[in-house]
Amino acid sequence: MATDYGYDSGLGFPETVRRHRVPAGLRAPFEGRTWREFGYVLLSLPISVLMFTYAITMISLGAGLLVTFLGIPVFAAGLAGCRGLGALERARARGLLGLDVGDPEPLRMRKSGFMAWIGAVLKSGTSWRTLLYSVLHLPWALFSFVVSVNFWVYGWALLTYPLWFWVFPAYVGQDGLQLYGDQTHHIYLDNPFEIGVTALVGLLFTLATPWIVRALTTVDRVMVHGLLGPTRLSARVVELESDRGVVVDTAAADLRRIERDLHDGAQARLVALAMDLGLAKEKLTEDPAAAARMVDEAHGEVKTALQELRDLARGIHPAVLTDRGLDAALSAVASRCTVPVQVEVDLPARPAPAIEGIAYFTVSELLQNISKHSRATFAAVDVWRVENRLMLQVVDNGVGGAEVSSGTGLTGLAERLDAVDGILVVDSPAGGPTRVTAELPWRSERV
Repeated sequence: MATDYGYDSGLGFPETVRRHRVPAGLRAPFEGRTWREFGYVLLSLPISVLMFTYAITMISLGAGLLVTFLGIPVFAAGLAGCRGLGALERARARGLLGLDVGDPEPLRMRKSGFMAWIGAVLKSGTSWRTLLYSVLHLPWALFSFVVSVNFWVYGWALLTYPLWFWVFPAYVGQDGLQLYGDQTHHIYLDNPFEIGVTALVGLLFTLATPWIVRALTTVDRVMVHGLLGPTRLSARVVELESDRGVVVDTAAADLRRIERDLHDGAQARLVALAMDLGLAKEKLTEDPAAAARMVDEAHGEVKTALQELRDLARGIHPAVLTDRGLDAALSAVASRCTVPVQVEVDLPARPAPAIEGIAYFTVSELLQNISKHSRATFAAVDVWRVENRLMLQVVDNGVGGAEVSSGTGLTGLAERLDAVDGILVVDSPAGGPTRVTAELPWRSERV
């Protein structure tokens, strides 16, 4: 096995690339993945028999008892048991197939109690999908078991035939493995050429078996993912709940930042200004020159406080963005960057204010990163629309090495964009250049 070092296309940092001297086709029969998949197929048959028997028994019993009240609780118990067996199957697929399937949506009960539990089980789509899996998986597990075991056994038996063909003349009383026979003719694999051909056929079977098993377990992956995993709707609900949490946390962090900036900045200056004006008022009759000097200093503090309030308001939502749109607002941000920035905005109309604000904040944060960390001499900002998506791209010729996963400001940007179904892609190889592309959903401005 040889080791080479390349560069990851997304981050630009070295990654280890393993290159085996033995081709994949020859390695496959001895790889751990092959044996795990074969073990999965072997276990599938007894487990599927258990699941099928349980499902059919409980559903038949529940159907038979529907004439009484006991039928519905039996139905619910059968479906609950299928849900438990489905959890076992997900764990088995995760351990042997490496299939990471999330848990389906839990039971949603509006009230507590046994009857509410029965209603939740019967109304849950997960319960009926696991029941369907329990019924459908048995024939497929039987087919996979027969095909895999036959290919595996015949392949290794024929491959090792030169090692054990002597058993036939020594103990069976025939020249070798019988290929064909009737009342008058018998064909045995007993000469060196035939033994070699038999071993070659066994080698082909042995090399093909891992790929056959892999193809069979691919169907198992589809069944586990489709019937035992979460549905698209439930996954979308979980994603939206997570995004809502991110939005709430981001809004709370912004409020804390605004409160801190007001408390430590403008508020402190205004308190000092009030004290200075009070002292100036006391000295107005005693020492007019000192009072005038103190008023002059207070005037300077007022200007500084006003500038801080303007900067704070600009960081929240600048007036130029509301009045003139992204083009003017981004040009104003670019003019404050420490490196020359070329801004190009090509939009047929203004997006919704929320999307426009996120786009402005994203570009502003990226330009601040360029000023602080990139050591660049040039940057460019491009904004355009592609169908129903708003595209942003910020490029600089700095030192590179930026990462989304490093817990920096890029991580917060990625979470903020994800909360509105946006995407942040960073291409920053070591040595540069850095290219950050953001994608936001396009929603037109409402009049």
